[in-house]
Amino acid sequence: MAAVSADMHTTDHIREKLRSLPDKPGAYMMRNAQGEVIYVGKAVSLRSRVRSYFQKGQTHGPKTVVLVSKIADLDWMVTDTEVEALMLECNLIKKYRPYYNIRLRDDKHYPYLCATTSEPFPRVIVVRRSKRDQNRYFGPYVDSAAMRETLSLLRKVFHIRSCNKKLTGSEKDRPCLNHHLGQCDSPCAGLISKDEYTQLVKDACLFLEGKQESLIKDLDAKMSRAAEELEFERAARLRDQLNSVRAVIEKQKVINTENSEQDVISITESGGSFCVHVLFVRSGKLIGQEYFFLEPALDETIESGLQQFLSQYYRDAAYVPSEILISHEIPERQVIEDWLTIKRGAKVVVTTPQRGVKRRMVEMASENAELTAERENRRRTEDREEAEADMEDLKTVLHLPDLPCRIETYDISNIQGKQAVASMVVFEGGVPAKSEYRRFKIRSGEVPDDYGMMREALLRRFAAARDENPKFTKLPDLMVIDGGKGQLSAALEAARIAGMDVRIVSLAKRFEEIYTPESMAPILLPRDSRALRLLQRTRDEAHRFALAYHHQLREKVARKSVLDDIQGIGDQRRKALIRKFGSLAGVRAASVEEISSVPGINQTIAQSVYDALHGEGE
Repeated sequence: MAAVSADMHTTDHIREKLRSLPDKPGAYMMRNAQGEVIYVGKAVSLRSRVRSYFQKGQTHGPKTVVLVSKIADLDWMVTDTEVEALMLECNLIKKYRPYYNIRLRDDKHYPYLCATTSEPFPRVIVVRRSKRDQNRYFGPYVDSAAMRETLSLLRKVFHIRSCNKKLTGSEKDRPCLNHHLGQCDSPCAGLISKDEYTQLVKDACLFLEGKQESLIKDLDAKMSRAAEELEFERAARLRDQLNSVRAVIEKQKVINTENSEQDVISITESGGSFCVHVLFVRSGKLIGQEYFFLEPALDETIESGLQQFLSQYYRDAAYVPSEILISHEIPERQVIEDWLTIKRGAKVVVTTPQRGVKRRMVEMASENAELTAERENRRRTEDREEAEADMEDLKTVLHLPDLPCRIETYDISNIQGKQAVASMVVFEGGVPAKSEYRRFKIRSGEVPDDYGMMREALLRRFAAARDENPKFTKLPDLMVIDGGKGQLSAALEAARIAGMDVRIVSLAKRFEEIYTPESMAPILLPRDSRALRLLQRTRDEAHRFALAYHHQLREKVARKSVLDDIQGIGDQRRKALIRKFGSLAGVRAASVEEISSVPGINQTIAQSVYDALHGEGE
């Protein structure tokens, strides 16, 4: 699309900020009128880069023009080097998730495998994000099914425990079913030493790193040694592990004979987004692949899109190889290379090969990226056509003037009025728009009144829209209430009080009856009706979202202890007390001297705990 000129009118406040910009490297943040960070960038010279957005006669793409029109304030942070500026930019994007930055679609949902090496007897578990702690992380994995297949294989081959018991090595429990199925060596029963179990975890980590050749040599040597020492059961177990690992290797494609460690990355543009395909090569073998989608918010080139992917992906990646092959030259290759070298702790080379084996590897990634993008676009088209057909049918059934492009659905969750919450779930274009979901903690007491709770939730939703709260400014084409006539009447009353003209219906779960304001008789649709299926999806999602929030509040109350209200007792001391005495009743039965024997608790605090639990000093 051709670049267009924007009317770059700026406020006095912005002009003052532009005059004070330093000629130094750093990261900058652009905010809208509500103070939200809408864009984060970095620059070798903050003065030159940021001023370029506002210079008269400067041409920008249409998306950048929209960004500039929304800028109400600027902030920046100076760094010593461009690499530090890149690191700061990555952290700020992760923190604020600005709307106008290119986004790795749903990156927060990509799971990792975590070896909990901070525990005496580690497990391998699925987590949603990697942390800088004593554990080891592998991923992220886009294909959750493949990840869980890997996890299952690890447990079968290496017998890594899957329970969440806190083991110290002194336990003598009865072996669980997993032990009898041959999937756990039962450290909880003392059937394997800590050293032997630790070695199993190290082998599993080698497997996850793709270093199967090293693992095979190690297992083969251990098997031979066990046989020589007449430990035939252990030798047989090692033989089975060895055969399983070899079976995995046979499925892997040999890429080259250089025993290299590489990530091969290719990007393609399709349907308004970028598709990135990553091939993982370890010890010269292709051990896996993942694909990602980037949503460009500004007028990004494919080269800048690839650069943004590298910075976002490797910001949290559990492993950085020594060589990264990319399909396109990126604007700041040296800066990315220097940053990755710092992350790895050893030299990292980022290159765009032009010929030979490495070029063919990139072409393989490119072919996969194009096929993935084509498949995704076809799926999107089919999903869009399905959603439009669903909305068209709903429009006909409810006699709506237009397609219900935005549907808001509400549900209440409570137990006898306690911890009552309401959920607001939004479907846009017939599919969930999770960033638009909202939830309300009901304030109207603990009387079990579903109608009153629904009325309160909608009154607060309408009030927020009237006050131009940016989270509630969009009004729905259709509002769906979970329930029957009573819930619908409460919703209609709330709309009348708020003066809002919104189309509202309700869906009763027992017989899936649709109630409308126009008729006392409900609408009963066939079970295979598109309109009914759409309403059911929104209702079920609202129920799930409300129930999740309700459980969260209940767990918060359940975790609260009378100990929390005692001065001097924080989270750590409370946990230490419960760990020492087993329960609150155990703490209550303890003497002041016994309480003061807990690490971190002196005589004064112990007396306070004793008095509080025995009703003294009130």
